[in-house]
Amino acid sequence: MQQSPDFPEYDNKVVGAWDRLAEWWDDKIGDGNEFQDYLIEPATERMLALKAGEQVLDIACGAGRLARRMAGIGAVVTAIDRAERFLNRARERTKENNDRITYLKLDATDRAAILSLGKGRFDAAVCTMALMDMSSITPLISALPTLLKAQGRFVFSVTHPVFNSGTARHIAEQYEQDGEIIVKSGISVTDYAEPFCYKGSGIPGQPEPQHYFHRSISLLFTTCFKYGFVLDDMEEPVFPAGFQSGTSSPLAFSQMPSIPPVLVTRMVLKPPHQSHQRL
Repeated sequence: MQQSPDFPEYDNKVVGAWDRLAEWWDDKIGDGNEFQDYLIEPATERMLALKAGEQVLDIACGAGRLARRMAGIGAVVTAIDRAERFLNRARERTKENNDRITYLKLDATDRAAILSLGKGRFDAAVCTMALMDMSSITPLISALPTLLKAQGRFVFSVTHPVFNSGTARHIAEQYEQDGEIIVKSGISVTDYAEPFCYKGSGIPGQPEPQHYFHRSISLLFTTCFKYGFVLDDMEEPVFPAGFQSGTSSPLAFSQMPSIPPVLVTRMVLKPPHQSHQRL
């Protein structure tokens, strides 16, 4: 039986935590962190390949960091989020290119609300590190083909469903090899195939956890395929060996150059005549 990617029973339970966490998150990483600077944004911007004047929908925009970057290269951005406090921070931070960014409070789990943004309006849509925070993703993904122009693109990034989800455990082993002490870091995974909900913290010291919704790579992709997208590009970015991180902990992803902590994907709408294909 086809798995559902949605947890509708949580649709009204998620936003409260994000409203309470918004200022704390923005104070911590509003100006960037290692994941954003070295992994997420470079891959996302390569895949978006935006041109000046293109219309882009920024889904779950948070405090607007990516929206401002996209507007800075000339894109016209409609940035949506469900958490009012994030939007307030985004507006406060937007000092330049105000004429190219519109911030809207909108629930991405409400298909009718998403469709109200307009048919065939956007050249591209982007959702940065937020699908795993959304209780239901079918309303959004099913609406995007209507919002996007012909062969429009949808770029999303998530915590890596294999290596960075609720049951992944960071491990480190120390051993001797040829007279040298070696520390080897890795990940232990116990659950993957079935979707599940869990609570966690995206930033150490977070005052309260938020809900995460684990979905396998195949479940994310087949949900997109179902509504007319095809996979056009994918990256699993890693920190390079010898990366100078802010932490020296062997359990940090920056100390694991062979393990990707995020997944970045570009889906594009297939032409109407093209037959459905699965990878």
